[in-house]
Amino acid sequence: MYCQGKGYGTSSVDSEVRSIKKLLRLDKSAKVAVDIGGNIGDCTESFLKIFPEAEVHIFEPQRLNIEKLKLRFLGQENIKIQQLGISNKNDTMVLYSNKNGSGLASLSKRRLDHFGIDFDLEEKVEIIRFEDYWINSLNKREIDVLKMDIEGHELFALEGLGRAINHIKAIQFEFGGANIDTKTFFQDFWYFFVQNNYDLFRITPFGAQRIHNYKEQDEFFSTTNFIAIRRL
Repeated sequence: MYCQGKGYGTSSVDSEVRSIKKLLRLDKSAKVAVDIGGNIGDCTESFLKIFPEAEVHIFEPQRLNIEKLKLRFLGQENIKIQQLGISNKNDTMVLYSNKNGSGLASLSKRRLDHFGIDFDLEEKVEIIRFEDYWINSLNKREIDVLKMDIEGHELFALEGLGRAINHIKAIQFEFGGANIDTKTFFQDFWYFFVQNNYDLFRITPFGAQRIHNYKEQDEFFSTTNFIAIRRL
């Protein structure tokens, strides 16, 4: 399983970005990247290692993390930080977490008693559909890489891409335990990307592995990372 990338975990960020560069055959730096669920900026830092000239738009709803992001990328004009969450609607919602700035924070009140984790901290956050931002702030520009790590709400964010889905070259997303809480399945992702003309790859210790067909064995709820590449 592990060699197939299933449960490979969250320590594969650098290899994910390198895999995206290879799959897209990018000889030069990506021009536009989007980091949805930016937390404290580790993924953006990985983007910048490999695509140093990229313009990166970070979306992070937690106030504490926004302050950390502003300090981390102080003076870097190519980094655009937005205190927003991304979903399939424009609204104000409650973000649940176990502590301020938590990487586990989710728009769902996750049930993690079995890990001894209480999700009793609440913060009201603003969420938007990404399509609106793409139209009004990005002026419908082409996006090289869009990453999302939003604790089980990735499918809803994908639905909110709207017409932007046809203008994104690569989408990296996480699938794991949080999808149990949101009752979203890998099958949902598979059909979403197939219908939108993308090929799916799983990140493994040996690089990106193409997934040619959906199998029920793909419903593996330990943190696994995927890349979807738009067919040109």
